[in-house]
Amino acid sequence: MFEKVNPCHPDKVADRIAGALVDLAYKETKNPKIAVEVLIGHGKCHIIAETSVKLNRGDVRRAVKRIAGPVIVDYREYRQDAHLAENQKGSVKCGDNGIFKGVPVTQEQRILSDTARELFEIYPYDGKYILDDELLIICQSNVPTGGLRKMYPDATINPLGDWTGGINVDTGATNRKLGSDMADSVTGGGLHGKDLSKADVSVNIYAWLKAQETGKPVELCCAIGDDVVDGIPYSEIVETAREYIRSAGGFEKFAEWGLV
Repeated sequence: MFEKVNPCHPDKVADRIAGALVDLAYKETKNPKIAVEVLIGHGKCHIIAETSVKLNRGDVRRAVKRIAGPVIVDYREYRQDAHLAENQKGSVKCGDNGIFKGVPVTQEQRILSDTARELFEIYPYDGKYILDDELLIICQSNVPTGGLRKMYPDATINPLGDWTGGINVDTGATNRKLGSDMADSVTGGGLHGKDLSKADVSVNIYAWLKAQETGKPVELCCAIGDDVVDGIPYSEIVETAREYIRSAGGFEKFAEWGLV
């Protein structure tokens, strides 16, 4: 059983905005420290960023409006905590505590992920999808239900009929769709709105990649300040995650679909 949402789901819009701001921070310096939280809906977007680099507010507003359209942007920026900043001086160390799990993606999860992407290519609007064995549930906004039934005659489609989704009728927040992003690899931390020093990003990506490579579950934990995780220098784990994010097209693009 698996649920997937597409990039126009309000929570994913929030994730994408958070990712876009992390991309802006990486344009300023190779290893910024940044954590972004986004709440968006009903014409307003509230953002709090804790960061070691100062972001251009015009760039922030342009990124929000490119992703979410004409919303009122309330952007608040604060310097990173002094103790956390001190922890990162001199070398790349783990930026937070955490437990992490990488699990091989199942065939069912791959099928639903492919279905979600196929639908999004045709209908780039808010959508949510579930696959449970042979039961496929499609909730796709801004599309006549009858047309979808012709495409997927055996699926349960828009059970309450046609509907309008998106941030004008619903509210989204950062890292609320971890199941969609990570499938069975979900533990405690979210992937989005954070720099690579954060274990929620780098160790999650590392554990997930290792599980796909070995075909076996991976369980890891770390403490803030660790410079070795899983017997590997944390700096190497960060570089593995950096390459994965780069291959995805950046933090904003990574936020569209997550790991699955």
